[in-house]
This record gives sequence, structure tokens and C-alpha cells, in this order.
Amino acid sequence: MSDNASSPRALQWLARSGARAWRCAPAPDETRAFHRTLPDYAPTPLSDLPSLAKELGVGRVFVKDESNRLGLPAFKALGASWAVHRTLAERAANGEGLGPVTLVTATDGNHGRAVARTARRLGQYAHVFVPQGVHPGAAAAIVAEEAKVTEVAGDYDEAVRLAAEAAEGPDAVLVQDTAWLGYERIPGWIVEGYSTLCAEIDEQLTAAGAVGGPDLVAVPVGVGSLAQAVVTHYRSRPAGQAPALLSVEPDAAACVLESLTRGGPVSVTTGATTMAGLNCGTPSSIAWPYLYGGLDAAVAIADNDSARAAADLAGLGLASGPCGAAPLAGIRAALTGVGAEERRTALGLGPDSVVVLLSTEGTAANPYSTTAH
Repeated sequence: MSDNASSPRALQWLARSGARAWRCAPAPDETRAFHRTLPDYAPTPLSDLPSLAKELGVGRVFVKDESNRLGLPAFKALGASWAVHRTLAERAANGEGLGPVTLVTATDGNHGRAVARTARRLGQYAHVFVPQGVHPGAAAAIVAEEAKVTEVAGDYDEAVRLAAEAAEGPDAVLVQDTAWLGYERIPGWIVEGYSTLCAEIDEQLTAAGAVGGPDLVAVPVGVGSLAQAVVTHYRSRPAGQAPALLSVEPDAAACVLESLTRGGPVSVTTGATTMAGLNCGTPSSIAWPYLYGGLDAAVAIADNDSARAAADLAGLGLASGPCGAAPLAGIRAALTGVGAEERRTALGLGPDSVVVLLSTEGTAANPYSTTAH
């Protein structure tokens, strides 16, 4: 452990060797083609921020701004739209009913809203379970999408359990963005949907003159679905084209860092955090092999560090919620303070390196909008 310059507590950090040599199969090409058919699809911005590059001692820093994705304030609609498309196509091919179905999910905010928006657009129903403590604005945004919302007297894991029970009927389908043994196909489709974000980054970096691609990508992690998509994208490339991949979590809910430390997936007891969408205690079962194989490093950050990062991004013209600002807070923790040079070396960063931060949510919906669920 090293000391974090922006916090008096010990930095929760883990560096790993061999991740850049790990390889997997790529995501399917048809995902991006599908998203291009949606009437409100457009690539989200990739902003070049020289002031952050100077601060961090690297060549360039880009922020992928997901504050307006398919009309919603987070990247989640990419996964929800693709998974629902695949689900309904499969039901039609199997002759499973002609009427509408109810899409059921559990959420802290943006995933549930994305499922509800997709259902409304396609003439389906949606039933969304929200755990105790979800901000009223997040629940209201889901209701505004004409979904049924059930508030749960328990945490996110309890909401997932109840959603799964509610989806057991013939006219209901669980569309959950975390996987467990026996429920992995639809979460896998959700992960595939996120690949569009990574494909856009490739094109945007090339257009910006960063033709070699990124040297580091920092991604916020809850159950690990987005991180799985990022690992899949960059670890399916030929050897020598692999950037370092850094996961960032709240220190109150660092289930991925703890699992990596122990060498196997574990559940942790989570605490309160403003990064509500990253407040997850257990890695997704399908994400775990990718996280274990492909992540170079993991870091956990405090709420005040995320808040500072969000304020700094706002000053640079980017609206980012607590979860979306986490990658900036994470890379700051890694590259400053006692032990920073050792961590910089572990990430393979130098003065000319290109860093990409995934700002996965905006602030338009409410100040506690979430990204991981």
C-alpha cells in the first residue's frame, strides 16, 4: 500500500503482471451496426484535455463523455438496447408469444432507466426494482419512462433477487447487467452492447492524431460489465497493441480489487458512497475471467476524490457524475503521492503516453445518477 496525496488514508492499489499478454475473442461486429440503425444514435464526444495531461505528466489525456448517450445521461442504453433486441428476436424466432412482454430488472438508476426507455420505444412493458436508498430523482426518471417501479427494503443484491423472481413468468424476461451461474446469456449481450463505445474511441483517437491508440484506459467498475467490454476490446488485438487497463472503484465497495488480491471472486460488505452506481459487493460471474486475465491494475478511491474530479471536469466543460469522474480520481491517485513512480512504471506510462478516461455518466438526470447497475 502507498499513501494517496489527496487523502490521508492508505491508497488501496494493486498492480499485476502479465495482463497485457492475455488474449480473448473480440466482440461481434454486428453490435455497432445495430446501434447505427437507432434514430438517436451518434458517437459521444472524446475530449482532448491538455491541462490534465500536464497535471498528470503524460502526453495527452482524453475523456470519453457519456453524458448524453441515445438521449439518456449514461452509457447504459448501449447494452440495454442490444440485449433487448437480441432477446425479442430470439423470442420471435422461437414463436414465444405475439403480445408484449415485461422486461424486468434491478437498478440504482441508469440501467433501469435504459431498459424502461427501450421497452417504451418498442411497445413493451418494464418493471424495475430499486434498492433502498436510491435517490428519488433516479426512481422518478424511471417512472417517467412509463415503467412500474418497486422499491425494495434492502440493498442492490436483494433487488436483483426479487427482480429475478418477478421475471419467472412466461411473459416476462429478466434483463440484468450482472451475471451469476445459470444466468449469463443476457448479461453477455449487455456487455456486447458496450463494445460500440470502444469502437468509437478507436476512430476518434485516429482522427485526433493518436494513431497508436491509448497507452492506458481507466474504467469505473461496479460488477465489472463495462470493464469486461473494455478488456474484450483491447485484449482481442494482436500482441504489441495492448494498452494498460486500470479499474477504479469506491473504497467503500472495492469488490474487484479485493477479488484480484485474493485471486478469485469474493463478495465484500459495501458501505455508503456517493458513487452509488459503483456500490457493488460481488463481481459479475461472466466478467470475472476477463477482469482477472486482462486488468493491469486496480485502485479504490474516496468520495471526496471523486467529487473533486467531477468539479474539475465541470470546470473544463464536461458534465460528469460521481461514477463518471472516478477514472480521473483513480489516475490521479495512481500517478501522485508516495510511490507514484513505481505505479507509473507498473502502468508503463511516460511523458508521451496517451491516457483515456471513461466518464460514464453525466449530471443531467440528478446529482446521484449511476452507471454500474
